[in-house]
Amino acid sequence: METGSTTDVEATGAGPVWTGLPPGLLRMRRLLLVVWLGLAAVGLAVLLGWLVGPAWAAFALLPSAGAGFGWVVLGRNWRSWRYAERADDLLISRGVLWREETVVPYGRMQLVEVTSGPVERYFGLASVQLHTAAAATDATIPGLDPAEAERLRDRLTALGEARSAGL
Repeated sequence: METGSTTDVEATGAGPVWTGLPPGLLRMRRLLLVVWLGLAAVGLAVLLGWLVGPAWAAFALLPSAGAGFGWVVLGRNWRSWRYAERADDLLISRGVLWREETVVPYGRMQLVEVTSGPVERYFGLASVQLHTAAAATDATIPGLDPAEAERLRDRLTALGEARSAGL
């Protein structure tokens, strides 16, 4: 057994080794927030200035205030996401106000897929989604480095095949 591995940590009772999401996901989400709310502010200012009058265009500052609030909320949400690979299952924890922890046993996994939309690809990110026998299981790890996502997919697939062999 290697020193510092997840199994050693669990054996000593210290708990699982959690891995957070990379900062690229936070950068992407914050950039999208600023772009969309910036466009909304400009559009609202032009519309109000044209239809009602220049004084009413000041209400276009409301999306800017929303962007400031959203900036903080996105940071807290990003910090809440983490995952841990254990000997028999994968833990995914997320949430600020309502904490949610999902435990996905390797033997129950049916499909592990790596997805990356056009915006995610531009920022060099990918998501890992786990499908299990339970339809209600929401097991997704967003915003990973593509190499880490592929490594995780391969490892989870191998562990899933090994654990489900007895079923």
